[in-house]
Amino acid sequence: MPRMIVSIDGVVIKEVQLTKERTTLGRRPYNDIVIDNLAVSGEHAAIHMMPDGVEIEDLGSTNGTYVNAKAVKRQELRNGDTIEVGKYKIRFLQDADAQNFEKTMVFKPGMAPALNAAARPGGVVAPPAPMNAVIRVLSGAAAGREVALHKVVTTVGKPGVAVASITKRIQGFVLAHVEGPDMPLLNGVAIGSSPVPLKSGDKLELAGTEMQFEQT
Repeated sequence: MPRMIVSIDGVVIKEVQLTKERTTLGRRPYNDIVIDNLAVSGEHAAIHMMPDGVEIEDLGSTNGTYVNAKAVKRQELRNGDTIEVGKYKIRFLQDADAQNFEKTMVFKPGMAPALNAAARPGGVVAPPAPMNAVIRVLSGAAAGREVALHKVVTTVGKPGVAVASITKRIQGFVLAHVEGPDMPLLNGVAIGSSPVPLKSGDKLELAGTEMQFEQT
């Protein structure tokens, strides 16, 4: 099934499977793909599932819709195409590549571990140790609930109000703002627009809910 992988500054923030004949993208909370950014129009673009492929249509957005850096009104999407809306990049992937995407997308050049450091005698490279982490909800109706961070990207918060993403990278987990007027608080301090690393015991606050990050 085709997928759209949404990222900003190299950090994947959400993944959407294209299951409908028409999938909308925009700033308003009723869109299928919500991107809460002033550079994105309320109803920015639509993705159409056609019998012979997938097409994207710009819905008269203020700042335009770009595919592979070219402005488009309506265009067929091909596997690997990159859609740009504002500062966000959305990669279109077909089934085979989408299955491998979660393992590779968030890694940037220079982030791969040094193979020599992990090499075993005989030249066999040891795989990196798996990272396990959870988010524990401390307040609100869901207090006591734990969410295991198994996926490459896990989103937390209230869609249309405030959402943050926790992304698993080779060197650890990072927290990033996804949508909403208020930035997440990390140990009582707003994180800003850039992803920040998490360490075990960190306290998060989002949409009035307190959480704790724990890594084992």
